[in-house]
Amino acid sequence: MPLVLASTSAFRRELLERLGLSFTTASPDVDEARRPDEPAQVLVLRLAEAKARAVAKQYPNALIIGSDQVACLDDAILGKPGSRENAIAQLEHASGRTVLFQTGLCLLDTRSGQAQTLVEPFRVHFRRLTRPQIEGYVDREQPYNCAGSFKSEGLGIALFERMEGEDPSALVGLPLIRLTPLLEAAGLCPLGC
Repeated sequence: MPLVLASTSAFRRELLERLGLSFTTASPDVDEARRPDEPAQVLVLRLAEAKARAVAKQYPNALIIGSDQVACLDDAILGKPGSRENAIAQLEHASGRTVLFQTGLCLLDTRSGQAQTLVEPFRVHFRRLTRPQIEGYVDREQPYNCAGSFKSEGLGIALFERMEGEDPSALVGLPLIRLTPLLEAAGLCPLGC
């Protein structure tokens, strides 16, 4: 069966390429607005499945991967900063603290309509950072389209004291360790069946 990534994210595409499977990408048309009082885990799970189902109409005989991620600091969800000023403010707020990333994952079999879903948590413990360190980082990597205002696969790794989680690829937006057994159960085996 064809494999489809319901995302236009270059980060997710690059991650999925690691598994060596042939796939296509499709842009899901999904309202990503958070519902009132919706917990982060519920939000990412709902959006991951909604993204997969949004492209299912175009691929009636396929496996579709949907994923969504939020970064949480205390009870607040950190969005993509969109600007230098917002990125600096987010990193100043995260300095010396822990940010919890919740990544929702859905593998939808469009033949049966069955969706396998899960949420993968990952914690990032930030070092205490000075304003010049934060500005230097933001100016070098310009992480304006990244939740939490950093790219862990680049210089952003220098912002951290430590990372904590079972699937490091979840931090980038697609938990490959958790995805692999879901794919295998559906008959797509990166290591061979």
